[in-house]
Amino acid sequence: MTCILKSSIWAALSVFLIFCSAPALAALRVVTTTQDLASLTKEIGGDEVRVDTLTRGYQDAHFIAAKPSYMFRLNRADLLIYQGMELEIGWLPLLIQGSRNPDVMVDRPGHLNASIVIEPIEIPQTLDRSMGDIHPFGNPHYLLNPINGIRVAHLIAERLSQLVPDKKSFFQKNLENFTERLKVKIMEWSRRMEFAKGLKVTTYHRTWSYLFRHFGIQYTALIEVVPGIPPTPRHLAHVVDAMRMDKTKLIIQANYYESQSAKFVAEKTGSKILSLPVSVGGVDEVKTYIGLFDYIVSNFEREMK
Repeated sequence: MTCILKSSIWAALSVFLIFCSAPALAALRVVTTTQDLASLTKEIGGDEVRVDTLTRGYQDAHFIAAKPSYMFRLNRADLLIYQGMELEIGWLPLLIQGSRNPDVMVDRPGHLNASIVIEPIEIPQTLDRSMGDIHPFGNPHYLLNPINGIRVAHLIAERLSQLVPDKKSFFQKNLENFTERLKVKIMEWSRRMEFAKGLKVTTYHRTWSYLFRHFGIQYTALIEVVPGIPPTPRHLAHVVDAMRMDKTKLIIQANYYESQSAKFVAEKTGSKILSLPVSVGGVDEVKTYIGLFDYIVSNFEREMK
């Protein structure tokens, strides 16, 4: 009797575990390099995907350590989505190789470079080490233009449909819903940022080029000497002179860069510093891709109106 009871309990427990784990096992396992890409993937994939991201929005994705734990995550992934244009060049190739997962290798369906649908800007005409840490394929921060978010969303939907063909209509419906919401918000943001057309600002790095082009904002100066090289006192003096000449009164600072140089320049020019997240998760309030632009636009309005 005891044996029969134990067998019944184990049988029931096994059925329970199978039932509980079935949805998780059925979900496509996606690993993204940024929280922006994770947000877009969740919008399209819904409950049919389980998304993990390797970086957080408050980190500079250029400089991430290739941890063994990241290799483990990639080892179990069905799909890797990354930003490309060599944003992750210093660490992602090591992770892909170390993962020993054939599904996420180059030229496999589980390997997706999101930048293939982007028209890059700021492609250098020449490559020289004296130019600093430049990107030969263009500026990789393209998701700071929300129109590029639409392009990438379409690409993700296409790849998810390729990997899970029987869910294609589900992914397509989610894509249509998301792009419609995003297009409405883009019109709203453009209207609210009308005052910023022609505005001149100083930044630490060319992180914001896609955002600025979208809203008609211009650079006055860059606080870093060249990409990846911290400012010298002489260079900061040039930045101050340029800002005084252009009467620039705003410094945009990605919230993961050091702030002492920006504070020095602000004091010398009487400028405001606006610290902003570059990605979803850059601050606690920003939990979605649409939420990122809501936050950026609202903060511009608060500082400039």
